[in-house]
Amino acid sequence: MSAETSEAPVRVLVTGASRGIGAAIALRLARQHGDRLRIAITGRSHGGALAGVATEIAALGARVAPLAGDLADEDVPARLVAEATQACGGLDGVVANAGVAGPAPLAGLALAEWDRLFAVNVRSVWLLAKAAHPHLAASRGAFVAVASASGMAPHPGMGAYSASKAALIMLCRQLAQEWAPAGIRVNSVSPGMIRTTLTESIYRDPQVAAERNRIVPLGRVGEAEDVAGTVAFLLGPEAGFIVGQNICMDGGYTESALGRIPGLPRPV
Repeated sequence: MSAETSEAPVRVLVTGASRGIGAAIALRLARQHGDRLRIAITGRSHGGALAGVATEIAALGARVAPLAGDLADEDVPARLVAEATQACGGLDGVVANAGVAGPAPLAGLALAEWDRLFAVNVRSVWLLAKAAHPHLAASRGAFVAVASASGMAPHPGMGAYSASKAALIMLCRQLAQEWAPAGIRVNSVSPGMIRTTLTESIYRDPQVAAERNRIVPLGRVGEAEDVAGTVAFLLGPEAGFIVGQNICMDGGYTESALGRIPGLPRPV
């Protein structure tokens, strides 16, 4: 988003905001901007989860518009941008957070499942960005996509997920180069192991939770709020000279492979 005045509204669209990282991002922005925020949040349907997040946002003083649509449908991204622009009076920022996973070995992966992951994780982000371009150019705004550390390293058994997230990271890098002359900043974030409502069942096993914490150099897995803080930063004026970057948010895990080789000296 462009440099702000104390009175100017902040107008943002966040997809996949009914729970998890998307909800955390939307609530972080509401706490940060209060009654200056005009935010559209999306989910696949107008269900209780999306309505609950909207209620929390409204309680923080922001104006919120809950929108619904399946991003696997090629017509939905442009519709959501149009509805968000109307509800918010323009757009200063877009957060493409919605994504899907489909664990499976590649040798047995169905074509329809491959296509579904790429439709949601990559194509919908391009279509959102394409529809939002004139509005973000007008505001000299920012576009942030939530990718994954799985797009930076192969994730065996996760089907098309790694390939789709790697494509998303490159999509953002290309958009950044094409759109920077218009004053639009495009970046991505790549979370690693993040504890959210969607992954909570994994962490109910204390042994698994402890082992996951142990293998992260920082000593813990991430929280949705960790990602939300970085996304809010990338949307704001403090990140006004950051373009085309992918920020890996994994507590150091992805870069720690060589340090796990048995027999090597350990740092003190």
